[in-house]
Amino acid sequence: MKFGAGLCAVAMVAAGLVAAPRAAVAAEVGSATVVPIQVTGDPAKRFNLVVLGDGYTEADLPTFRSHVDKHLNTLWTIEPFKSYRSYFNVYAVEIVSAESGVDCDPGLSEPRRDTVLGMGFWGGCNPASVQRLLTVNGAAATRYANLATGTNAGNRQLIALANSNTYGGAGGTNATASGGNALSALISPHELGHSLGGLQDEYDYYARAVPGDTYTGDEPSSVHHTVLTEQQMRDTQAKWWRWLGEPSESGGTIGRYEGGLYLQKGVWRPSQHSMMKSLGFYFDQVARERMTERIAAKVAILSGGTPADAPIGADRIVTVETLHPVSHELSVTWSVDGGAPAGTGNARSLDLRTLRLTPGRHTVTATVTDPTPFVRDPAVRESPALTQRRTWTVDTALTTAPAGGPLAVTASTPTDRPVGARDAVYVQTTHPTDRVPTVSWTVDGRPVTNPGHDGVLELAPLGLSGGGHQLTATVTDPVTSESVTRAWTVDAALPQVDYEVSAPLLTTSKPGRPTEYVYNGPFTMALTGSDNSTGQVTAEFRLDGDGWHNYYGWPTDAREPFRFTATGTDVDGLVYGNLGSGGLSVSPFAPRSPGYGRHTVDYRGIDAVGNIGAARTFVATLIPAPPACTTVVTGRHAGALVVDSGVTCLREATVSGAVVVRPGASLVAERSTISGALAATGATAVELLNTSVRGAVTVTATSDHVTVVGTRVAGPLVVSGNVGTTAPIVAGTQASALVCAGNSPAPVDLGAPNTGSATGQCRAG
Repeated sequence: MKFGAGLCAVAMVAAGLVAAPRAAVAAEVGSATVVPIQVTGDPAKRFNLVVLGDGYTEADLPTFRSHVDKHLNTLWTIEPFKSYRSYFNVYAVEIVSAESGVDCDPGLSEPRRDTVLGMGFWGGCNPASVQRLLTVNGAAATRYANLATGTNAGNRQLIALANSNTYGGAGGTNATASGGNALSALISPHELGHSLGGLQDEYDYYARAVPGDTYTGDEPSSVHHTVLTEQQMRDTQAKWWRWLGEPSESGGTIGRYEGGLYLQKGVWRPSQHSMMKSLGFYFDQVARERMTERIAAKVAILSGGTPADAPIGADRIVTVETLHPVSHELSVTWSVDGGAPAGTGNARSLDLRTLRLTPGRHTVTATVTDPTPFVRDPAVRESPALTQRRTWTVDTALTTAPAGGPLAVTASTPTDRPVGARDAVYVQTTHPTDRVPTVSWTVDGRPVTNPGHDGVLELAPLGLSGGGHQLTATVTDPVTSESVTRAWTVDAALPQVDYEVSAPLLTTSKPGRPTEYVYNGPFTMALTGSDNSTGQVTAEFRLDGDGWHNYYGWPTDAREPFRFTATGTDVDGLVYGNLGSGGLSVSPFAPRSPGYGRHTVDYRGIDAVGNIGAARTFVATLIPAPPACTTVVTGRHAGALVVDSGVTCLREATVSGAVVVRPGASLVAERSTISGALAATGATAVELLNTSVRGAVTVTATSDHVTVVGTRVAGPLVVSGNVGTTAPIVAGTQASALVCAGNSPAPVDLGAPNTGSATGQCRAG
């Protein structure tokens, strides 16, 4: 199992929390089995994510399990789910349907399937809806979710997965997503943005490829849409004014970007492409703040401790228990009669005996706060989601009987799965009324200091690396010296991601520098993650620093590589892989300029325990594609070749003589050999791509463009007097001499130096 559980499945069955495993007989249609995927505590004290499957026959259940695995592994890489994973229990409900698939998939003319939850595209086969709206029978979903004992409408969120490879999903009370599409695992967190966060779509269309209209209403109620200017937001302290100017978690800068609520104009969103606009990117800070609040509101961060329902004596210790985010420690402060006692630090307990209270009644308050940097709004920080208090009345006339029982660890970070090298690991102990058990920590047998509450150790400051480590917490009774221990494996090995790109025109490698590639057309990138332990490695990439983007393959097939083009590829009404303006994924009607030039691609991985690997980089330069051929020459061409009109293309050809390009004509030579010289005067375009010329090359007065990449010239290469729409490109080329003069613009080498003595503009290139 790739997700750790606080209780094993056998224990869950014994506790009555899930159904017992069924015998190995054919399952009845409509039967269901609840499988605990991740259990971090009592369902009554956790936020329970219940994942239902529809359209999966008994034979399809392994497919359902793989879909659940992919969706959850991806979810845990996305903030704030990554930091608050420990707040969740996750249960999968394996439901047996009579038929595979769901209704109206992918079109209205497709059949309706006999499935238990009645899921269907087109809003449940509604011609007035849109194809990608995937609905579920809410009453049926609730009945099956109720099988996850201890969960209810107030402490859970449902996600229904359809057995489909078609893109689709929906938010609302119940989130839905197709199970097997390349983008499906990114649909789930987007739909949870709707269902859990109340976030709105930031699309500039309702039906894909149909431009949205103009917003004309008042200030939207949505937390991440506005009609205000940035200055108005600051002046009135409205909407996302606290985040303005910050680098966005989804790329770019938090500001004001037009489009959203299915409209193109008149309404603005915080980021160019947050997850609510473009799948693959993260939530931006505005959406992340809302999601943090909504997740935390589903649990009680002050989860236990000394009851406060009756006065207590001053001769005892008072205690609180908190929840424990994966990423950081919660903060606990104490006050006595309105003042702060000295020396409490971030302790979960307060020894009232040390306060020397005057006779009578006093008030003691513990305040638990989540200091997460994901929240900047003081109102959200002070809300019950992120700040909770417990107040006791202390009566000095009362006497406390000793209590506490045997020393024990009552709760902890799960030990049946490794923890990440930057996790916060905790233990929770029994609470005697007359003493506080101490907790000491060791890593690989060596003691480590712990400046926070001793029951929580934040691993990030330790800088662990290099593989697995043994972490041990020892809980000791300070009176009896009795001790108990709990141990974890720390996975400190960072995941690795390897890349593979399609064949370039030219590759340049320099020590200490990223590898650079030159392309004159679309190119692809495949990312493959690996790790020293089991579990999914989620690969990500970032184009020109514009926000980390999940690598999902290609929208039509997760096994295909991602494809980059100058203006992107239209796939079912959305544009993907756009190197031009607007970002990787834009609406097809969005204006954008072609993305020719140099692009930096960073890539990294996130492993199953949340470790984020070091980013590595390659560079790809895209130049315009050659002009369309009117004549194609392949194989051997005997004698000289004269190009006097149109576009002649040499493709892996061998010309046994010289080549002459007349005025107005164009030549494109790819992976070819020219035995003689090449002379072009007044041509429209000349391109020599990975070509060998055994004589001299002279290219003069070309009117459109000159491109010489990865070419070997036995004699001199002369590029002069060319006045085109773009700078001549002379890159990665070897010649006895390079002579460049009078070109406007001056030639460029794309960062791939040429070999040979250079004069004039070539020397500067």
